[in-house]
Amino acid sequence: MQSLNRLFRPKTIAVIGGGAWCSAVIEQCRKMGYQGRIWPVHPKAAEVAGLPAYADVGALPEAPDASFIGVNRFATVEIVAALAARGAGGAVCFASGFLEAQAEDAEGADLQDRLLQAAGEMPILGPNCYGFINYLDGALLWPDQHGGQRVDKGVAIVTQSSNIAINLTMQTRALPLAYVVTCGNQAQTGLAAIGEALLTDDRVTALGLHIEGFGDLRAFEALAAKARQLGKPIIALKVGKSAQARVATISHTASLAGGDAGAGALLSRLGIPRLDDLPSFLETLKLLHVVGHLPSTRIATISCSGGEASLSADMAHGRGVSFPPLNDRQRSDLRAALGPMVALANPLDYHTYIWRDTEAMTRAFSAMVDPQLALTILIVDFPRADRCDASDWDCTIQSAIAVRAQTGQPIAMLATLPELLPEGVAERLLAAGVVPMMGLAEAISAIEAAGHRRPDAPPALLLPTKSHSDPDLVPEGEAKAWLARFGLRVPRAKPARSVVAARAVAADIGYPVVLKGEGIAHKTEEGAVKLNLGSGQAVSDAAVAMPTDRFLVEEMVAGAVAELLIGVVKDPAHGFVLTLAAGGTLTEIMQDAASVLLPATDAMLDEALNALRIAPLLAGYRGAPPADRAAILRAIRAVESYVLAEAEGLEEIEINPLLCTPNDAVAADALMRRKDISL
Repeated sequence: MQSLNRLFRPKTIAVIGGGAWCSAVIEQCRKMGYQGRIWPVHPKAAEVAGLPAYADVGALPEAPDASFIGVNRFATVEIVAALAARGAGGAVCFASGFLEAQAEDAEGADLQDRLLQAAGEMPILGPNCYGFINYLDGALLWPDQHGGQRVDKGVAIVTQSSNIAINLTMQTRALPLAYVVTCGNQAQTGLAAIGEALLTDDRVTALGLHIEGFGDLRAFEALAAKARQLGKPIIALKVGKSAQARVATISHTASLAGGDAGAGALLSRLGIPRLDDLPSFLETLKLLHVVGHLPSTRIATISCSGGEASLSADMAHGRGVSFPPLNDRQRSDLRAALGPMVALANPLDYHTYIWRDTEAMTRAFSAMVDPQLALTILIVDFPRADRCDASDWDCTIQSAIAVRAQTGQPIAMLATLPELLPEGVAERLLAAGVVPMMGLAEAISAIEAAGHRRPDAPPALLLPTKSHSDPDLVPEGEAKAWLARFGLRVPRAKPARSVVAARAVAADIGYPVVLKGEGIAHKTEEGAVKLNLGSGQAVSDAAVAMPTDRFLVEEMVAGAVAELLIGVVKDPAHGFVLTLAAGGTLTEIMQDAASVLLPATDAMLDEALNALRIAPLLAGYRGAPPADRAAILRAIRAVESYVLAEAEGLEEIEINPLLCTPNDAVAADALMRRKDISL
């Protein structure tokens, strides 16, 4: 496909169609001072929006760099073909009624296929999208209102939703927008490819993605690689946490990894922090625009209110943001600046003794700044301008700007409520290199995201294979045998096809034993697991009570300090999701899980294990011996190795529990579902 740079930075624009939409595109470019040429195309009109019109694409003076196609869906296909034939740079397909309408119109999917064929190698956005705004060059292929203005540099935002795009341009947070791009159906050009093209513009400082679905996983890997190469940050607002990614699941793993776990694991793998709401998304982009990626999330806040200081500390509690204690240098300089009446701490309440004394305020604020901090924040809430006089607050603006100039360190001014930092003040701060942050909760989220650990380049994802709606449940003994070949430690075991045989096998293995009924997914719930059976009679009685006549008899593994779950499910949207969780009977009660995508690095696995609430048990809790961490990792790698080798036909695996002892890690139970297994 041709480069997208020609489309997004056009020197010539064709606006094809009539009516208000097309006239609006022309007017938007005029208002923004677009310096290129604009060519309206209309089969009957002599002019459109005051510009001479051309009868068709063939009549244009040359192939346009970018085209806005504002006609019905059938004519859109014909015009795309004509543009591609002329060697145009790309087009925005505004019309709807393509694949997104297939539930109501069977013709939509076929029409989208025809559109792709017509485009060939020429990039197209959409269909069913508003297009894009280039605030850097004043090029707007955009048929509606927007709230932005020309900038020299700024952040880029890409979204599938045209309505959300409009709303984001209306922000009053002083966030400089370089590009706002909508991609609609992503019939040809996906969100990741768009993002990669925008990152290559030197004037773009950061990229924000509003993601409904990922689509081409390899394209997202390429996007992350490009961002690492350029040293530019990406953040994402991914929707869909409430939707289940899988249906017809039978394991605990599928329950834990259902819905959104794969998306979260993918973003984490790519080093893309995830935000949960639009205000935090915008504040994070603003922070990244001004100071870039934070080296840590260690911060200090300064306010003239003990209440605000306490609120700041509480808001960061349980988040990945910390307030390091003051060091000796900070204490000495703060005491000199504030005198004996102020209790020194971080967060700091500096009271109002020095209010209006800009030099004293600057000394005090500068005293708090320290290399151990990623960001020093001055909390200031301005009075509403329509009913109050805010001139008395100008000293805080001057001080913040002076501190930034004197220290050269990242400085922010934060209003606890978004509406209490006027846009004019925010723009003044931004011009001086001070981050204007709006909303305490949003600021904490932004700091956490901007200080997100950036992983090394991960290995290529194992892409999902074809899904099967009716996979077979592999007998536990056979599943363990397969996994054991890849290094999984399993108990000594033998199958038995009758009660009498189970008793004989138990005697052969040696008591105590575990008796399991085979062919049952949820053995515990069905009464198909009995532990620590110490005699033949106990084995017989347990077997008779089980709802099956096929059994597995295993050695009893004792001495576990913790029980883990290791599971893998195939997520059609994201790949193979490896889930580590608290295991045994507490799995669903605790919901203590962490997920990564395969293949995983050692760092990914360590981070996932350390994130579990039962991590202290694995490390040795209250004098108990620790679990054998190396043995646990070997068990995880054994499951991973099986998945990498036998992915075709595999739907899910679950080891639950993995019995973690001080010197071993043994898979007490194994569930496997696949379609094509041949044993």
